[in-house]
Amino acid sequence: MQGTDSLASNAVDAERIEAAVTRLDGIAVRTPLQRNLRLSARTGADVWLKREDLQIGRSYKLRGAYNLIAQLDDTSKKAGVVCASAGNHGQGLAYSCHTLDVHGRVYVPRTTPRQKRDRIAALGGSQIEVIVTGDTYDDAAGAALAEATSTGATLVPAFDDPRTVAGQGTVAVELVDQLGHAPDVLVVPVGGGGLIAGVATWLAARHPGVRIVGVEPGGAASMAAALAAGKPVTLPHLDSFVDGAAVRRVGDVTLPLVAAARVEMTSVPEGLVCSEMLELYQTDGLIAEPAGALSAAALGNGVEVKPGETVVCLLSGGNNDVSRYGEILERSLVHKGLKHYFLVTFPQEPGALRQFLDDVLGPDDDITLFEYVKRNNRETGVALVGIEMGRPTDLSGLLDRMEAAPLDIERIKPDSAEFRYLI
Repeated sequence: MQGTDSLASNAVDAERIEAAVTRLDGIAVRTPLQRNLRLSARTGADVWLKREDLQIGRSYKLRGAYNLIAQLDDTSKKAGVVCASAGNHGQGLAYSCHTLDVHGRVYVPRTTPRQKRDRIAALGGSQIEVIVTGDTYDDAAGAALAEATSTGATLVPAFDDPRTVAGQGTVAVELVDQLGHAPDVLVVPVGGGGLIAGVATWLAARHPGVRIVGVEPGGAASMAAALAAGKPVTLPHLDSFVDGAAVRRVGDVTLPLVAAARVEMTSVPEGLVCSEMLELYQTDGLIAEPAGALSAAALGNGVEVKPGETVVCLLSGGNNDVSRYGEILERSLVHKGLKHYFLVTFPQEPGALRQFLDDVLGPDDDITLFEYVKRNNRETGVALVGIEMGRPTDLSGLLDRMEAAPLDIERIKPDSAEFRYLI
């Protein structure tokens, strides 16, 4: 199922990553390394962004997929390849199949946006079939594995294969060459661990003085959990918002490599990721997907750097659906303490809403949501009210005025079960 290449059963090392650099020459784009003025000013360090959002397929995933498929023997190539993907890995595999003239099938869950499905098909052309199955990535992964087992096609994992990891590790070789020297700090987004395992393995061997920091979403910190347990563990709960890095269980191949390289791990809340996505877009003119913003979001928020240090953040992908920006803005405002929700019980009489506006709202408060259904034969009715404030410090005054008001007002806290229905 995996072909005859001996690399499938061997560990990743610097030499195999450097061999992948040669293999990818002329295939993968040599993505820009750009100094970022905003992040440099924020930290006092010399901060650079490695722009893998400008890679073919708008993420680094092409590197690993191509490196694996290119090493298959002729018999394995003829049998074809198969993978499961939520979008990015499928695009990398599709382009690799088109380039290498190998037939591939990509299984995606029904939740994968239409634009990503279409992009996979466009990159692969006649060499790719996109199969929509199941409601989750795990459903798609099960279907892909079943096909590989029954047909002899090679399963191309998104992260948990040495050849995939070696391909992802080429990012480190490239950025050091572009910078002219190794950075003091490299900050890397972490999902299943393919990217961090590859870059950390190469840097640990060739530039052992580099501080390597992996950043996970707060609601999907599977690598930190695995390192603490000494083995991959399955997270009982998963926040899937940072979809490119929301992995319930890291890889059996990737975990030992990350542990051996002594990678420092941290996590950032999803709301902070949203704030950084907006900063990247509004200030820097960059479209990052949630996973792509992880590394930049962590600077000064879990990853402290020293003034004058050279810091590189990997911007891993830019496949963000424009329809998500409403939710992104909402999550950012909530994280900053500028957006709050309340259940307000109003008497069903004229002037009740006006009294609420006059007695409770401050001069910089704005109602951004008001949902109220009038019920017949009832003296009161409940409204869901969303309030956006000018400053986070205005909340205490708002709560004091609500306490003093002759209304029953209940705050919906961000950590409550009810809040999940709002964003």
